[in-house]
Amino acid sequence: MSSTLSQMTNGSGFPKAAELIEITGTHALEASDRAIFNHLLQTAHDSGRLADPDAEWEISLAALRRASSRHESNDRLRESLRRLRRTDVKVTYISSRTGKRRTMESHLLEFTDTDDEESDSATLQFGIPKRLRLILARSNRWGRIRCEVVYAMTSKYAIALYEKLCLWANLDHCVRTMDIAEFRDMLGVPPGAYERGLDFERKVIDPAALEVNGLSDMSVRIEPQRRHTRASIHAITLCWWRKQGDEFRAAMQERNRSKVGRMARLRGKVEKVDATLQLPPPNGLRDP
Repeated sequence: MSSTLSQMTNGSGFPKAAELIEITGTHALEASDRAIFNHLLQTAHDSGRLADPDAEWEISLAALRRASSRHESNDRLRESLRRLRRTDVKVTYISSRTGKRRTMESHLLEFTDTDDEESDSATLQFGIPKRLRLILARSNRWGRIRCEVVYAMTSKYAIALYEKLCLWANLDHCVRTMDIAEFRDMLGVPPGAYERGLDFERKVIDPAALEVNGLSDMSVRIEPQRRHTRASIHAITLCWWRKQGDEFRAAMQERNRSKVGRMARLRGKVEKVDATLQLPPPNGLRDP
């Protein structure tokens, strides 16, 4: 099987190693953090130097900021970079020496170095931890991630679900049932959050499915499993497929539209306004 690093970015996205798609401990990261990290990871991958022991990269702050936000300040961007440096994640991989599963705890970024001045020429220099890059260099499973899809999403759970579906996209079997704890871990739901089934469906499942189905090139159906109607959710069944035809074009068109009113459009709750202009009678006269 070919390596992840040997794959080229194409129209379907950049190849993100399965080890990074399957990381856990990401509950402290926001949707914008995950989107920015994908942008940086694609920059590193496309440079061809991701496996180099001393590799560092540089990118325009303005380009990175404009892809994620309409704000002209870099403050929010710096906050995201700070969280990416400080958040401990767990990366599970197979040791090349022993063939056994191991788990490494790491940050996603080793360092960031930014210009202090707010100008279009300001840049970000960044590095990815060496041990993490060694794992990526040995990776032979990947999912193709479209950065523009991730930037369009506002739910971090939608991003996590989308990336997982991209990893599974070419599997022959497109239905999977998993324990609720595994599903929560996969999406990065904070421990102890949304323990009630209705809260979990409303705050996690529904937003994730809505944005994946409305904005990505994948479709998904999520069905919570209960042993009886009043029981708690004990498992989740996922069914997914690639969009084609009108379904694919509709998602692409929505990504190109303004984010204003997007959630209402995705839910089908946009009201049509009668744009007919009612003019007053001439000379201020009223109809009899």
